[in-house]
Amino acid sequence: MSSPATAPPPPAGLRRIVAASLIGTTIEWYDYFLYGSAAALVFGRVFFPESDPLTGTLLSFLTYAIGFAARPIGAVVFGHFGDRLGRKKLLVISLLMMGLSTALIGCVPGYGTIGVAAPVLLTVLRLVQGFALGGEWGGAVLLVSEHGDAKRRGFWASWPQGGAPAGNLVAVGVLSLMTTVLSDDAFNSWGWRVPFLLSAVLVMIGLWIRLSVDESPLFKEALAKAERRKAEQRSERLPFVAVVRDHWRDILVAMGARMAENISYYVITAFVLAYCVDHLGIDKQTSLNAVLIGSAVQFCLIPLFGALSDRVGRKPVYLVGAVGVGLWSWAFFALLDTRSFPALVLAVTVGLFFHSAMYAPQAAFFSELFATRMRYTGASIGAQLSSVAAGAPAPLIATALLGSYGDSTPISVYVALAALITVTAVVASRETRGRDLAAIEPDDSAAGAARDRKTAASA
Repeated sequence: MSSPATAPPPPAGLRRIVAASLIGTTIEWYDYFLYGSAAALVFGRVFFPESDPLTGTLLSFLTYAIGFAARPIGAVVFGHFGDRLGRKKLLVISLLMMGLSTALIGCVPGYGTIGVAAPVLLTVLRLVQGFALGGEWGGAVLLVSEHGDAKRRGFWASWPQGGAPAGNLVAVGVLSLMTTVLSDDAFNSWGWRVPFLLSAVLVMIGLWIRLSVDESPLFKEALAKAERRKAEQRSERLPFVAVVRDHWRDILVAMGARMAENISYYVITAFVLAYCVDHLGIDKQTSLNAVLIGSAVQFCLIPLFGALSDRVGRKPVYLVGAVGVGLWSWAFFALLDTRSFPALVLAVTVGLFFHSAMYAPQAAFFSELFATRMRYTGASIGAQLSSVAAGAPAPLIATALLGSYGDSTPISVYVALAALITVTAVVASRETRGRDLAAIEPDDSAAGAARDRKTAASA
């Protein structure tokens, strides 16, 4: 029987929370992915016009990667206050920060107008984006995970994950529309700015929806316990200190699990645009449409893989994705090299199919690793530290490898090695399906693993 504090809300209430998280994460990922797509298509010409096309793209991806450096800092700051004050408050702040910085990117003059100050301003705003996203992901998935029940947590918690392909779908769709209705000169001059300025409108919608939800009963119960400990003058460690001391193994598992997921995604959705346009000579519209179709399919796949993880476990589903993306990396570039649109769509869609198998159960998997009073911090740090080593340099490394070797084989090796790291981390982890989030204690280790096996067997 569920306790009153941990019982799931009525389905209508849970659906409202899921919708709020999905819409919020879609807007945040729209802002973040818009930068990656623009970096591949136009930033080299606008902010680094004195470089050759490949070098300009490389420098654009460098500013893109710098944003990832701020994500762990955002994870620590937002995680700390999210574990102390609540998930909702911090999610509102992250949405405002992301929207404002994205809209301002659309206002930054090009290199031809203000010189070197242009890429400097671009980089500063990208850092703000990274800081905001570092706090967004953990709060959004936890808000759903902590409201839902253990039996269907994988399904419900996967919906905020759908914000990534949905955000990419909207970002690429708007860019695709602009390239369709504008000439190349108009797009490179001012058309690329419109999707960034649109962020201001989207943020207002997301803010209105996000303010309508409440904190989870699980967090409220944990907060009440903390207040009682404080009243009894019992000291409580800072969330960051506590999670590093009590959950360091779980942080390493989360970091390893993210390697293949993060690297493959940015190669499939961001680097692919530069590879197709600059290396293969395929037009922007065709390349964008392939990513557009793949992202639409992925949005449908994520809840299906989330539900599957509730039936067979987080680990099996995750491993299928990691092994699959490592093997598919070889076929991926072979299909792109055909310069055929159906082959492009197949390459991106199958790649995102395997990515979905990792990304869908990730929200529930990471939530089930950490105790409530340090869950925001732990899940965010585990996810965002790996992004610095994985997603941040992925387009940069892929572009550098292509420039050095003139061939995609080294890039396929790079993705396959990332898949090997992820497989190792997931195999070394324990199955978390069916865990009672309220029962996870800071010292969960061997005893916790035994309890998990018993709970999972009866789930």
